[in-house]
Amino acid sequence: MQGSMRPAGGDGLGTTFQLILAGLVALLILLSQTIFIVPAGNVAVVTTLGRVTGGERRPGPNLKIPLIQATSFFDVRTQVRPEQFSTLTKDLQVIEATATMKYAIRPSEAGRVFETIATDNQQIYPRVIQPSLLKALKSVFSQYELVTIATEWNSISALVQDKVAEELKKFDYVTVQGLDLTGLQIAEEYRAAIEQKQIADQRLLRSQTEVKIAEQEALRYEILNKSLDDQVLYKLFLDKWDGQTSVVPALPGTAGGTPPVIVQGRR
Repeated sequence: MQGSMRPAGGDGLGTTFQLILAGLVALLILLSQTIFIVPAGNVAVVTTLGRVTGGERRPGPNLKIPLIQATSFFDVRTQVRPEQFSTLTKDLQVIEATATMKYAIRPSEAGRVFETIATDNQQIYPRVIQPSLLKALKSVFSQYELVTIATEWNSISALVQDKVAEELKKFDYVTVQGLDLTGLQIAEEYRAAIEQKQIADQRLLRSQTEVKIAEQEALRYEILNKSLDDQVLYKLFLDKWDGQTSVVPALPGTAGGTPPVIVQGRR
C-alpha cells in the first residue's frame, strides 16, 4: 500500500507546467493574429467586421484586432501588362497589335478600390485597366485611316496613352506610367499602298526643302544686288586686284559719261 503512494504535490506541478505551456501557445497564437507584416511594394487594407476602417497600412509590422479585423494586400509597384487587341480604322480596315500598359495603383486609393471594384490584385487589371484601355484604343483608331496609322505609329501611341489616362482619371484608382504599341498587323494588300505613300511623302518633303533653299538663295541675291553700286564694285575689284592687270576701272564718279579706264597706267 505504501509503495503505491506518490509524493504530495506532484500532480500540482505537472498541471501548472501544462497551464503555463498552454498559456504561452495561446499568447503566440494571439500575437500571430495581432501582428501582421506588409511586404515592401505593397499596402494593406484592414476591414473591421467586413467594413474598411482606417487608412492604408504601409510596409512593415502592423497591428490588428484578432478575429474582428482582416487584411487584404495590394501591390502598388509598377505593373506591366501586354494586351493583344483588334479594332477597326476610320476606313473600316481591321488591324491587330499589342498594347503594353505600365501602371500602378495609388497607395492612398487602396481602400476605395477594395470597397468599390476589386478585393485583390488579380482583379485590378480586368476590372479597372482593361476596359479603359480597350475603349481608348477603339476611340483613337476609329479617327484615322489605315495608311495614317501605319505611317504615324508613334504619334498614335502617344494619343492612346493620353486617352487611357483620361479615362482612368475619372475614377483615379491608378496612375498610367506608359503605353507602347507594337506588332502592328495589317492585310498584305495594303502594305504596298503604305510604302507608296511613304515614298511620296519623302519626295514631297525633298521638293519642299529644295524650294525653300532656292527661295532663300534668290532672296540673298536680291539683297546683294540692292546693296551694290559703283563704289562697292570698285572696292571689290581692288580687293581682288593682283596689281598686274593692265586694264583697271577708273574711280567711280569721274565726270563725263562712261567711266574711263586706265590701260597700262594711262587713261
